[in-house]
Amino acid sequence: MREATIARKTTETDIRLSLVLEGEAYRIDTGCGFLDHMLELFARHGGFGLELSCKGDTRVDYHHTVEDIGIVLGQAFRQALGDKRGINRYGSFLLPMDEALVLVAVDLSGRATCCCELQLPAQKVGDFDTELAEEFFLGFCRGGEFTLHLRQLAGKNTHHILEAAFKGFGRAMAIAVAPDSRRPDALPSTKGVL
Repeated sequence: MREATIARKTTETDIRLSLVLEGEAYRIDTGCGFLDHMLELFARHGGFGLELSCKGDTRVDYHHTVEDIGIVLGQAFRQALGDKRGINRYGSFLLPMDEALVLVAVDLSGRATCCCELQLPAQKVGDFDTELAEEFFLGFCRGGEFTLHLRQLAGKNTHHILEAAFKGFGRAMAIAVAPDSRRPDALPSTKGVL
């Protein structure tokens, strides 16, 4: 099984995360209800087993919690993928959510790049600062050394836009980590390393 378990403790957050790439069960407790919801959508639509708990300095705000969870989730994917031999490497998904439409594309490249083009009309959804969604995706790319593009093509409702982004993120990652039946033992790079 392709899986990873990571514990990361700093003065700002204490995170425990277990990831199974071919899993279904998820249990998520970040201390932020909206982030829990987004990560549940990610796990469900990606077909990932994900157990995650975080105790963060939420008395300050959710910034450290959101960013650090992104970092640890990226690290877990990198660890679970090993040398990335036999995977698709690339994945993309165009996800509609009511009036919102978001394109997500990922390359498990070994290079950390995040291009997040989401126009979020509301500054908050519940008590979640919506600008933190980009911090999560940036953290994920840094932790995993992945390239990720998110582009909003339509949308007016902030909750719908973010829901489309996280669902599309799960679907795109599922495609990227899936085995490549054409080249089951090949490294998907001409460089010989990813």
